[in-house]
Amino acid sequence: MKLSLFVHMERTSAETPQRQLYDEMIELCEMADKGGMHAVWTGEHHAMNFTIAPNPFINLADLARRTSRVRLGTGTIVAPFNHPIRLAGEAAMTDIVTDGRLELGIARGAYMYEYERMLPGLTAWDAGQRMRELIPAVKKLWEGDYAHDGEFWSFPSSTSAPLPQQQPHPPIWVAARDPNSHEFAVKNGCNVQVTPLSQGEEEIERLVSCFKEARAQFAPEQPLKIMLLQHGYVAEDEADAQQAARELNRFYNYFGAWFKNERPVSQGLIEPLSDEEIAANAFFTPEMMRNNLAIGTPNEVITRLKHYKDLGYDEFAFWIDSGMSFGRKKASLKRFIHSVLPEFH
Repeated sequence: MKLSLFVHMERTSAETPQRQLYDEMIELCEMADKGGMHAVWTGEHHAMNFTIAPNPFINLADLARRTSRVRLGTGTIVAPFNHPIRLAGEAAMTDIVTDGRLELGIARGAYMYEYERMLPGLTAWDAGQRMRELIPAVKKLWEGDYAHDGEFWSFPSSTSAPLPQQQPHPPIWVAARDPNSHEFAVKNGCNVQVTPLSQGEEEIERLVSCFKEARAQFAPEQPLKIMLLQHGYVAEDEADAQQAARELNRFYNYFGAWFKNERPVSQGLIEPLSDEEIAANAFFTPEMMRNNLAIGTPNEVITRLKHYKDLGYDEFAFWIDSGMSFGRKKASLKRFIHSVLPEFH
Protein backbone atom coordinates (compact mmCIF):
# COMPACT_ATOMS: atom_id res chain seq x y z
CA MET A 1 0.00 0.00 0.00
CA LYS A 2 1.38 3.39 -1.00
CA LEU A 3 1.39 6.23 1.55
CA SER A 4 0.68 9.82 0.50
CA LEU A 5 0.08 13.28 1.97
CA PHE A 6 -3.15 15.28 1.66
CA VAL A 7 -2.89 19.00 2.52
CA HIS A 8 -4.60 22.37 2.02
CA MET A 9 -3.96 25.82 3.38
CA GLU A 10 -6.15 25.84 6.49
CA ARG A 11 -7.25 29.04 8.24
CA THR A 12 -9.77 29.52 11.04
CA SER A 13 -8.40 32.84 12.31
CA ALA A 14 -7.40 36.09 10.62
CA GLU A 15 -4.31 36.20 12.84
CA THR A 16 -2.32 33.84 10.60
CA PRO A 17 -1.00 35.45 7.38
CA GLN A 18 -2.01 33.54 4.28
CA ARG A 19 1.50 33.69 2.85
CA GLN A 20 2.76 31.98 6.01
CA LEU A 21 0.19 29.23 5.50
CA TYR A 22 1.38 28.68 1.95
CA ASP A 23 5.02 28.49 3.00
CA GLU A 24 4.09 25.95 5.70
CA MET A 25 2.13 23.84 3.22
CA ILE A 26 5.08 23.82 0.82
CA GLU A 27 7.45 22.75 3.60
CA LEU A 28 5.21 19.78 4.45
CA CYS A 29 5.08 18.79 0.77
CA GLU A 30 8.87 19.02 0.46
CA MET A 31 9.18 16.77 3.52
CA ALA A 32 6.87 14.24 1.87
CA ASP A 33 8.96 14.26 -1.30
CA LYS A 34 12.32 13.94 0.43
CA GLY A 35 10.93 11.34 2.82
CA GLY A 36 9.84 9.01 0.02
CA MET A 37 6.06 9.36 0.21
CA HIS A 38 4.18 8.36 -2.93
CA ALA A 39 2.08 11.47 -3.69
CA VAL A 40 0.92 14.88 -2.51
CA TRP A 41 -2.78 15.69 -2.90
CA THR A 42 -4.46 19.10 -2.69
CA GLY A 43 -7.97 20.14 -3.62
CA GLU A 44 -10.24 22.84 -5.02
CA HIS A 45 -12.35 25.11 -2.82
CA HIS A 46 -13.67 28.64 -3.21
CA ALA A 47 -14.37 31.61 -0.90
CA MET A 48 -13.53 29.57 2.21
CA ASN A 49 -10.52 30.26 4.40
CA PHE A 50 -11.11 26.88 6.05
CA THR A 51 -9.59 25.18 3.00
CA ILE A 52 -7.80 27.71 0.81
CA ALA A 53 -7.35 26.04 -2.58
CA PRO A 54 -8.89 27.99 -5.48
CA ASN A 55 -6.91 26.17 -8.18
CA PRO A 56 -4.86 23.08 -7.28
CA PHE A 57 -3.09 23.15 -10.65
CA ILE A 58 -1.29 26.36 -9.59
CA ASN A 59 -0.05 24.72 -6.39
CA LEU A 60 1.02 21.55 -8.19
CA ALA A 61 2.93 23.52 -10.84
CA ASP A 62 4.84 25.27 -8.05
CA LEU A 63 5.45 21.97 -6.27
CA ALA A 64 6.78 20.46 -9.49
CA ARG A 65 9.76 22.83 -9.27
CA ARG A 66 10.32 22.17 -5.57
CA THR A 67 10.06 18.35 -5.62
CA SER A 68 11.59 15.59 -7.72
CA ARG A 69 9.90 12.24 -7.02
CA VAL A 70 6.49 12.62 -5.44
CA ARG A 71 3.35 12.24 -7.58
CA LEU A 72 1.20 15.39 -7.64
CA GLY A 73 -2.57 14.99 -7.33
CA THR A 74 -5.73 17.05 -7.35
CA GLY A 75 -7.77 15.90 -4.40
CA THR A 76 -10.15 16.93 -5.86
CA ILE A 77 -11.26 19.09 -8.80
CA VAL A 78 -14.91 20.10 -8.31
CA ALA A 79 -16.60 18.89 -11.49
CA PRO A 80 -19.52 21.36 -11.82
CA PHE A 81 -17.17 24.35 -11.60
CA ASN A 82 -15.12 23.22 -14.63
CA HIS A 83 -15.85 23.25 -18.36
CA PRO A 84 -14.60 20.06 -20.07
CA ILE A 85 -12.37 21.91 -22.56
CA ARG A 86 -10.82 24.07 -19.85
CA LEU A 87 -10.25 21.12 -17.51
CA ALA A 88 -8.77 18.93 -20.25
CA GLY A 89 -6.32 21.66 -21.26
CA GLU A 90 -5.34 22.75 -17.75
CA ALA A 91 -4.83 19.18 -16.57
CA ALA A 92 -2.76 18.35 -19.65
CA MET A 93 -0.59 21.45 -19.19
CA THR A 94 -0.07 20.57 -15.53
CA ASP A 95 0.95 17.06 -16.57
CA ILE A 96 3.60 18.56 -18.86
CA VAL A 97 4.81 21.04 -16.21
CA THR A 98 5.07 18.24 -13.63
CA ASP A 99 6.92 15.99 -16.12
CA GLY A 100 4.16 13.40 -16.16
CA ARG A 101 3.55 13.28 -12.40
CA LEU A 102 -0.11 14.40 -12.40
CA GLU A 103 -2.87 12.35 -10.74
CA LEU A 104 -6.28 13.86 -11.57
CA GLY A 105 -8.89 13.51 -8.83
CA ILE A 106 -12.43 14.72 -9.58
CA ALA A 107 -15.50 15.04 -7.32
CA ARG A 108 -18.98 16.51 -7.35
CA GLY A 109 -18.11 18.86 -4.43
CA ALA A 110 -19.36 18.87 -0.86
CA TYR A 111 -20.17 22.38 0.36
CA MET A 112 -23.52 24.07 -0.37
CA TYR A 113 -21.72 27.31 0.57
CA GLU A 114 -19.62 26.93 -2.60
CA TYR A 115 -22.54 25.83 -4.78
CA GLU A 116 -24.47 28.98 -3.84
CA ARG A 117 -21.60 31.20 -4.96
CA MET A 118 -20.25 29.35 -7.98
CA LEU A 119 -23.49 27.94 -9.48
CA PRO A 120 -26.56 29.25 -7.62
CA GLY A 121 -29.33 26.67 -7.49
CA LEU A 122 -26.98 23.72 -7.91
CA THR A 123 -27.96 20.61 -5.95
CA ALA A 124 -25.74 17.70 -4.93
CA TRP A 125 -27.64 15.50 -7.41
CA ASP A 126 -27.04 17.89 -10.33
CA ALA A 127 -23.39 18.21 -9.29
CA GLY A 128 -23.05 14.44 -9.48
CA GLN A 129 -24.67 14.37 -12.92
CA ARG A 130 -22.27 17.06 -14.14
CA MET A 131 -19.35 14.92 -12.94
CA ARG A 132 -20.73 11.95 -14.87
CA GLU A 133 -20.90 14.06 -18.03
CA LEU A 134 -17.56 15.81 -17.50
CA ILE A 135 -15.18 12.87 -17.10
CA PRO A 136 -16.00 11.00 -20.35
CA ALA A 137 -15.89 14.32 -22.24
CA VAL A 138 -12.42 15.16 -20.88
CA LYS A 139 -11.11 11.74 -21.90
CA LYS A 140 -12.53 12.19 -25.41
CA LEU A 141 -10.96 15.65 -25.70
CA TRP A 142 -7.58 14.08 -24.96
CA GLU A 143 -8.22 11.70 -27.87
CA GLY A 144 -9.01 14.72 -30.05
CA ASP A 145 -11.59 15.99 -32.55
CA TYR A 146 -14.50 15.46 -30.20
CA ALA A 147 -17.87 17.24 -30.38
CA HIS A 148 -20.17 17.23 -27.37
CA ASP A 149 -23.91 17.78 -27.05
CA GLY A 150 -24.86 17.02 -23.46
CA GLU A 151 -27.24 18.12 -20.75
CA PHE A 152 -24.81 20.62 -19.22
CA TRP A 153 -22.23 21.42 -21.92
CA SER A 154 -22.24 21.61 -25.72
CA PHE A 155 -19.39 22.43 -28.08
CA PRO A 156 -18.34 21.65 -31.67
CA SER A 157 -15.43 19.40 -32.59
CA SER A 158 -12.52 20.22 -30.29
CA THR A 159 -9.17 18.87 -29.14
CA SER A 160 -7.45 19.48 -25.83
CA ALA A 161 -4.55 21.89 -26.26
CA PRO A 162 -2.10 20.74 -25.10
CA LEU A 163 -2.31 16.97 -24.84
CA PRO A 164 -1.07 15.36 -21.61
CA GLN A 165 2.44 13.93 -21.35
CA GLN A 166 1.18 10.66 -19.84
CA GLN A 167 -0.48 8.46 -22.41
CA PRO A 168 -3.25 7.80 -22.97
CA HIS A 169 -3.84 10.27 -20.11
CA PRO A 170 -3.02 10.87 -16.43
CA PRO A 171 -4.64 8.50 -13.93
CA ILE A 172 -8.14 9.69 -13.04
CA TRP A 173 -9.60 9.28 -9.57
CA VAL A 174 -13.28 9.67 -8.71
CA ALA A 175 -14.39 10.60 -5.20
CA ALA A 176 -17.05 8.01 -4.44
CA ARG A 177 -19.32 7.10 -1.56
CA ASP A 178 -22.48 5.33 -2.80
CA PRO A 179 -22.39 2.15 -4.93
CA ASN A 180 -23.52 4.04 -8.06
CA SER A 181 -20.45 6.29 -7.85
CA HIS A 182 -18.14 3.28 -7.55
CA GLU A 183 -19.85 1.69 -10.55
CA PHE A 184 -19.52 4.89 -12.61
CA ALA A 185 -15.81 5.14 -11.79
CA VAL A 186 -15.03 1.53 -12.65
CA LYS A 187 -17.10 1.54 -15.86
CA ASN A 188 -15.17 4.62 -16.98
CA GLY A 189 -11.73 3.22 -16.13
CA CYS A 190 -11.17 5.48 -13.13
CA ASN A 191 -9.58 4.81 -9.76
CA VAL A 192 -11.62 5.55 -6.63
CA GLN A 193 -10.86 7.83 -3.69
CA VAL A 194 -12.98 7.43 -0.55
CA THR A 195 -13.24 9.60 2.56
CA PRO A 196 -14.99 8.10 5.60
CA LEU A 197 -14.30 11.36 7.50
CA SER A 198 -14.66 10.61 11.23
CA GLN A 199 -16.71 7.46 10.73
CA GLY A 200 -15.30 4.17 11.90
CA GLU A 201 -14.49 0.65 10.79
CA GLU A 202 -17.93 -0.21 9.42
CA GLU A 203 -17.83 2.65 6.91
CA ILE A 204 -14.23 1.91 5.91
CA GLU A 205 -15.15 -1.71 5.17
CA ARG A 206 -18.34 -0.69 3.32
CA LEU A 207 -16.48 1.67 1.01
CA VAL A 208 -13.87 -0.87 -0.07
CA SER A 209 -16.61 -3.48 -0.51
CA CYS A 210 -18.47 -1.15 -2.90
CA PHE A 211 -15.30 -0.83 -4.98
CA LYS A 212 -14.61 -4.56 -5.03
CA GLU A 213 -18.20 -5.32 -6.06
CA ALA A 214 -18.08 -2.79 -8.90
CA ARG A 215 -14.73 -4.13 -10.08
CA ALA A 216 -16.05 -7.71 -10.05
CA GLN A 217 -19.21 -6.72 -11.91
CA PHE A 218 -17.64 -4.64 -14.68
CA ALA A 219 -14.21 -6.30 -15.06
CA PRO A 220 -12.20 -3.22 -16.14
CA GLU A 221 -9.59 -3.69 -18.85
CA GLN A 222 -6.83 -2.07 -16.77
CA PRO A 223 -6.19 -2.62 -13.04
CA LEU A 224 -7.90 0.04 -10.93
CA LYS A 225 -7.02 1.25 -7.44
CA ILE A 226 -8.80 2.53 -4.35
CA MET A 227 -7.36 5.18 -2.02
CA LEU A 228 -8.43 5.88 1.56
CA LEU A 229 -8.19 9.52 2.66
CA GLN A 230 -8.20 9.88 6.44
CA HIS A 231 -6.99 12.27 9.09
CA GLY A 232 -4.05 11.10 11.13
CA TYR A 233 -1.50 12.04 13.74
CA VAL A 234 1.59 10.09 14.78
CA ALA A 235 2.06 10.77 18.47
CA GLU A 236 4.96 10.60 20.88
CA ASP A 237 2.82 9.01 23.59
CA GLU A 238 -0.78 8.63 24.70
CA ALA A 239 -1.01 12.15 26.12
CA ASP A 240 0.13 13.52 22.76
CA ALA A 241 -2.43 11.33 20.98
CA GLN A 242 -5.22 12.57 23.25
CA GLN A 243 -4.27 16.17 22.49
CA ALA A 244 -4.43 15.42 18.77
CA ALA A 245 -7.88 13.86 19.25
CA ARG A 246 -9.10 17.07 20.91
CA GLU A 247 -7.61 19.19 18.12
CA LEU A 248 -9.16 17.06 15.39
CA ASN A 249 -12.48 17.17 17.22
CA ARG A 250 -12.37 20.96 16.97
CA PHE A 251 -11.49 20.67 13.27
CA TYR A 252 -14.50 18.44 12.61
CA ASN A 253 -16.80 20.81 14.48
CA TYR A 254 -15.68 23.57 12.11
CA PHE A 255 -16.09 21.22 9.14
CA GLY A 256 -19.61 20.41 10.28
CA ALA A 257 -20.47 24.08 10.68
CA TRP A 258 -19.28 24.85 7.15
CA PHE A 259 -21.17 21.85 5.81
CA LYS A 260 -24.45 22.87 7.51
CA ASN A 261 -24.05 26.34 5.97
CA GLU A 262 -26.01 28.12 8.71
CA ARG A 263 -23.35 30.10 10.58
CA PRO A 264 -22.38 33.69 9.63
CA VAL A 265 -19.26 34.11 7.47
CA SER A 266 -17.20 37.30 7.27
CA GLN A 267 -14.06 37.82 5.20
CA GLY A 268 -14.09 34.13 4.32
CA LEU A 269 -14.00 33.10 7.99
CA ILE A 270 -16.88 31.39 9.76
CA GLU A 271 -18.04 32.82 13.08
CA PRO A 272 -15.79 31.20 15.73
CA LEU A 273 -17.14 28.23 17.67
CA SER A 274 -17.01 28.49 21.45
CA ASP A 275 -15.64 25.73 23.66
CA GLU A 276 -19.14 25.29 25.03
CA GLU A 277 -20.62 24.75 21.56
CA ILE A 278 -17.96 22.18 20.71
CA ALA A 279 -18.46 20.33 23.99
CA ALA A 280 -22.24 20.25 23.44
CA ASN A 281 -21.98 18.72 19.94
CA ALA A 282 -22.47 15.00 20.51
CA PHE A 283 -22.04 14.25 16.80
CA PHE A 284 -18.25 14.75 17.14
CA THR A 285 -16.23 13.86 20.23
CA PRO A 286 -12.52 13.48 21.03
CA GLU A 287 -13.18 9.82 21.86
CA MET A 288 -14.59 9.28 18.37
CA MET A 289 -11.51 10.86 16.82
CA ARG A 290 -9.16 8.74 18.92
CA ASN A 291 -10.99 5.53 18.02
CA ASN A 292 -11.81 6.12 14.35
CA LEU A 293 -8.87 8.06 12.91
CA ALA A 294 -5.22 7.14 12.33
CA ILE A 295 -4.14 8.66 15.64
CA GLY A 296 -1.63 7.01 17.94
CA THR A 297 1.95 6.04 18.52
CA PRO A 298 3.90 4.83 15.47
CA ASN A 299 3.13 1.17 16.26
CA GLU A 300 -0.58 1.93 16.61
CA VAL A 301 -0.68 3.76 13.28
CA ILE A 302 1.30 0.99 11.57
CA THR A 303 -1.16 -1.63 12.85
CA ARG A 304 -4.14 0.41 11.65
CA LEU A 305 -2.67 1.02 8.21
CA LYS A 306 -1.71 -2.63 7.76
CA HIS A 307 -5.33 -3.48 8.49
CA TYR A 308 -6.44 -1.07 5.75
CA LYS A 309 -3.98 -2.75 3.40
CA ASP A 310 -5.43 -6.16 4.27
CA LEU A 311 -8.93 -4.84 3.54
CA GLY A 312 -7.79 -4.09 -0.01
CA TYR A 313 -6.80 -0.41 -0.04
CA ASP A 314 -4.01 0.41 -2.50
CA GLU A 315 -3.13 3.86 -1.16
CA PHE A 316 -3.53 5.72 2.14
CA ALA A 317 -3.54 9.53 2.06
CA PHE A 318 -2.47 11.01 5.40
CA TRP A 319 -4.77 14.04 5.81
CA ILE A 320 -2.74 16.52 7.81
CA ASP A 321 -5.18 19.47 8.03
CA SER A 322 -6.19 19.38 11.65
CA GLY A 323 -6.51 22.74 13.39
CA MET A 324 -3.26 22.12 15.27
CA SER A 325 -0.11 24.23 15.09
CA PHE A 326 2.34 23.90 12.22
CA GLY A 327 4.97 22.63 14.66
CA ARG A 328 2.72 19.75 15.71
CA LYS A 329 1.82 18.89 12.10
CA LYS A 330 5.48 18.89 11.15
CA ALA A 331 6.48 16.70 14.12
CA SER A 332 3.71 14.22 13.29
CA LEU A 333 4.71 14.04 9.62
CA LYS A 334 8.35 13.55 10.59
CA ARG A 335 7.40 10.59 12.80
CA PHE A 336 5.16 9.25 10.01
CA ILE A 337 8.04 9.34 7.50
CA HIS A 338 10.69 7.97 9.84
CA SER A 339 8.67 5.31 11.71
CA VAL A 340 5.56 4.39 9.71
CA LEU A 341 6.58 4.71 6.06
CA PRO A 342 9.44 2.14 6.16
CA GLU A 343 6.94 -0.57 7.12
CA PHE A 344 5.23 -0.17 3.73
CA HIS A 345 8.21 0.04 1.38
